[in-house]
Amino acid sequence: MKIDSEHLEILSAIVEKGGLTEGAEALGKSQPSVSRSMALLEDRIGMPLFEPGRRPLRPTELGASLARLGSRIRSANQEASLLVRRFRQGLAGRLRVGGSPIFMDGVVASMVAEFQTRHVDVQIDQTYGYLDSLETGLRNGGLDLAILPLHPRQVPQDMEFAPLLSGNNVIACRAGHPLTRARAITLADIAPYAWVAPPQNSPLYRDLLQALKSIGQEDFRVNFSGGMLASIQSVLAGSDALTVLPYSVVFMSRRTIQLEALPLKIDHPDRQLGMLTMVDRQGPPAVAQFINFLQTECQRLQARMDHDQQVTRRRG
Repeated sequence: MKIDSEHLEILSAIVEKGGLTEGAEALGKSQPSVSRSMALLEDRIGMPLFEPGRRPLRPTELGASLARLGSRIRSANQEASLLVRRFRQGLAGRLRVGGSPIFMDGVVASMVAEFQTRHVDVQIDQTYGYLDSLETGLRNGGLDLAILPLHPRQVPQDMEFAPLLSGNNVIACRAGHPLTRARAITLADIAPYAWVAPPQNSPLYRDLLQALKSIGQEDFRVNFSGGMLASIQSVLAGSDALTVLPYSVVFMSRRTIQLEALPLKIDHPDRQLGMLTMVDRQGPPAVAQFINFLQTECQRLQARMDHDQQVTRRRG
């Protein structure tokens, strides 16, 4: 026997409110249409739903049991309607985000945490990658959004890039490093120290080579390489090694690990950290919420970094 679930919902409202008229008002329906629905339901099950001649209406044992089922159906429908509404508003759903490891761990991860405290029903599935793999993920639908440093000339024609942060690199070391006390750092000052190198397939490794070449340090000693950001930070914090990192990563790391940027000008690529998306694909509604949030947070972060650098220059 198939029973119309809407009839059960109507029955639950009548029982809950204590009458046909009251139930109809709660549902936004007319009293005659509610009476017809109950008559159809009684015909379908072949038994009465209410005890005859009782005012106010009193459900039979079967009527009360069916009303409880109807109440659960009403609750499930309300929950489903709320979920659909929140999904359309970008307040629920799943996002697939890929990005370059150093930036994702050093800058974006804390922003993701803040975003999810405000959007608890949005699930974010994150993967790591560099430009080639992130392009592939966007094109085949495996990613909704990629976050990485790019130069405008690197942006594929079928994608669009929204900058978030400047991509300036700095030479980083632990707080209290001997070089942080030097008023003017020379090549001879840097020469004795070992270097921490990022993975060799990463753009940041090429940045390291370019930066050292720009200051005449082409012959250098690497004592640790290939690690993710957490291991790079730990090695820096526990030694006098140096490395090249984006200034935004050094700035954000100060919340947990005290790192410093040495006041030494180095060459770095003309690129920015930003978001890469497909031109002809909108993605789930939560993508827009996440993009807007990242843009706002990165604007605030950029302002704080600019202020910090101004203060450092004045002190110097």
